Amino acid sequence: MNKGIWYGIGAYAMWGFFPIYWKLLQHVPALELLGHRIAWSFIFLIIIILISKQWNEFRSLINRKTLGIYLIASLLIGVNWLLYVWAVNAGHIVETSLGYFINPLLSVFLGLIILREKLRLTQWIPIVIAFIGVVYLTFTYGRLPWIALGLAFSFGFYGLVKKLAPLSSVFGLTLETGILFIPALLYLGIHEADGTASFLHTGITADLLMIGAGVVTTIPLLMFASAAKQIPLTMIGVLQYLAPTIQFLIGVFIYKEAFDTTRLIGFSIVWLALIIFWVENFMANRNPPVQPLPEVGAD
Repeated sequence: MNKGIWYGIGAYAMWGFFPIYWKLLQHVPALELLGHRIAWSFIFLIIIILISKQWNEFRSLINRKTLGIYLIASLLIGVNWLLYVWAVNAGHIVETSLGYFINPLLSVFLGLIILREKLRLTQWIPIVIAFIGVVYLTFTYGRLPWIALGLAFSFGFYGLVKKLAPLSSVFGLTLETGILFIPALLYLGIHEADGTASFLHTGITADLLMIGAGVVTTIPLLMFASAAKQIPLTMIGVLQYLAPTIQFLIGVFIYKEAFDTTRLIGFSIVWLALIIFWVENFMANRNPPVQPLPEVGAD
């Protein structure tokens, strides 16, 4: 097994285990966690760019059009990160995994609606099946699974915007977190001033974990970038389901979230749609159904 596969497994496994990391910071408000994730990710990424002597290249690629694209991308990724962290710490890990299971299907549907991409007749089958699964889960939950749909839609639209993005994944995430850096600092500063901040006030372990949010955001991204250069996209297409699978197992078996037979049926319908979707695309193109967008990760 070549290094690329290990890098891919490592990246998606890290994204899959994100719920455990955020649970360690359950006492910190989700908005504050988002602020720290943005701030420390930006700082860590800038350090990487400087050490690798890519600063001049990074600066040369930034223009008004690029800033416009990444402004929209940064807002979408900010919403995605905030919803994910809040959902994990509010006891909805299983539902977050559903969001990332249905995301590849939703991305194709958004491509159809917004980009006017054409679908083969056989591609409609898994989309319809997944829709049935979501409707079934709506009745099972007694409400619309808005967390899953919110994650899927924010990530799906993020993917559409990134189709126009000219930068590499590392440069792209640097610019996205850079755009949000000042607002994040202002938010954190206001809470420090009014005495409600958690950073430096809840123990060294929590402080290190908040700083580490930048590291755990960046490391799997770098691993994925290496994997993408060394293994076929078909392999990446399979590996992308590792993260939500791990999240699902963590939610059910570690944090004992509710998952009865009726919800199992709903998830099974979605999983069936994914299997049909991937097999259909593999047979037709020998390419993965959707190239994953690692900047969010499953987080």
